[in-house]
Amino acid sequence: MSDCEWLLWRDDAHEPWFNMAADELLLGATADFAGKVMIRLYRWDRKAVSFGSSQIYPAELEKDYTLVRRPTGGGVVYHDIDLTYTVVVPPGHPITKLDRMESYRIFHRALLAELARAGVAAELAREGTPDVERATMRCFVSPSRFDVVAPDGGKYAGAAQRRTRMGILHQGSILLSAAGGSWEQLAGELLDSLKKEFAVSFREWAPSPEFLAAAAALGERKYASEDWNRRHLWEEDGAA
Repeated sequence: MSDCEWLLWRDDAHEPWFNMAADELLLGATADFAGKVMIRLYRWDRKAVSFGSSQIYPAELEKDYTLVRRPTGGGVVYHDIDLTYTVVVPPGHPITKLDRMESYRIFHRALLAELARAGVAAELAREGTPDVERATMRCFVSPSRFDVVAPDGGKYAGAAQRRTRMGILHQGSILLSAAGGSWEQLAGELLDSLKKEFAVSFREWAPSPEFLAAAAALGERKYASEDWNRRHLWEEDGAA
């Protein structure tokens, strides 16, 4: 399951709404990537929480965090204690032929193997947390099937996806404690895990000024808006 070379965007820290807008635009730009998978590593410029597209707005957290609704599913994720990454898979790639749960599994299986090489005891969750309320779940409190968890059940890594005719947007989060608190070490372990699992190399990629401007504009217009974050209302080009 390899096309030998994937694109790698080593991004900087940005506002929460820029981060979500950039991921949405990457999914919409897969035709520009010549059939290659895109990996984006990025940070947040403040204490932030992202929450799934269908979740209830977690108002109780807004005193301490900037809140942003993701374009993908899943639960609440705290971004002051994690490494965040995005994988964008173009249409027609073998990964798109897998069902959602199997595509989660292959990414987390890759990470699991690298954590084991680094001496971190972990495993893939066999089942999700029973009786969890999906609209209010906390991602690192309520593991889902195939999340990376510690032997005591605590969660190390999780992900959420959005699938469209443009491909797959896979947004992942890994606790920094999985690498002793080092963002740089964990980023290296993640990239090594993907190289080994998918037998690929990475070619560095940088967005154009036009892409960055479009992400900033979409971030302000959509992902910073009350309509999107509090009420999950958004309409553009006739589609919500």
